[in-house]
Amino acid sequence: MLNRRELFRSAAAGSAALVLPSLTRADDAKGFALPKLPYAFDALEPVVDAKTMEIHHGKHHQAYVDNLNKALAGKPDLLAKPIVELVRDWKKLPADLQAPVRNNGGGHLNHTWFWQMMKKDGGAPKGELAKAIDASFGSLDGFKKEFATAATTQFGSGWAWLVKGKEKPLAVVKTPNQDNPVTDGQAVLLGCDVWEHAYYLKYQNKRADYVNAWFSVVNWDFVAELFAAK
Repeated sequence: MLNRRELFRSAAAGSAALVLPSLTRADDAKGFALPKLPYAFDALEPVVDAKTMEIHHGKHHQAYVDNLNKALAGKPDLLAKPIVELVRDWKKLPADLQAPVRNNGGGHLNHTWFWQMMKKDGGAPKGELAKAIDASFGSLDGFKKEFATAATTQFGSGWAWLVKGKEKPLAVVKTPNQDNPVTDGQAVLLGCDVWEHAYYLKYQNKRADYVNAWFSVVNWDFVAELFAAK
């Protein structure tokens, strides 16, 4: 499990999102490491089946970590950076590192958040988060409709996100591949993985069915903590 105090520390208002721990190994020199799931592989059934969770975490996420470490081998200053900073600033890196960090660093960051953003019987938003959802989307159903539209209309692989907004408290955006809104200075609150490996074993080509079922395992307490972070 991640250090939750570090997880919820945010950067200055209006800057790029939350500060994650460095997620490096114990000696802080050999690179990033795959975080443990905060639940068993079968914990989110029937929404996410155990086999999908096992492959998604142990194969896909592990590959992003391994490829990121390989790309940054011999660069201890970059390996020691918190992953959110590395992904946020990938455009500032040397040209030969930009694509590996964008793709594999993004995959590592996105999934590290994604596992925390789900839990069994996720409940419903409450308090200030619920008020912000109502103010931004009219209702929780209004949010789900807009979020599901973003998730199902993302062409090919990618993500749908709930972020802190500018004109309204909250906004829904989508990104292709493993891009993350932090690169555009947005504070991430919730993300749904719509790569086929996230749902295909159970839902085949029915992405909309997966997204609609996924709402029932959203960890709204976690989202509320991200929303409250200053």
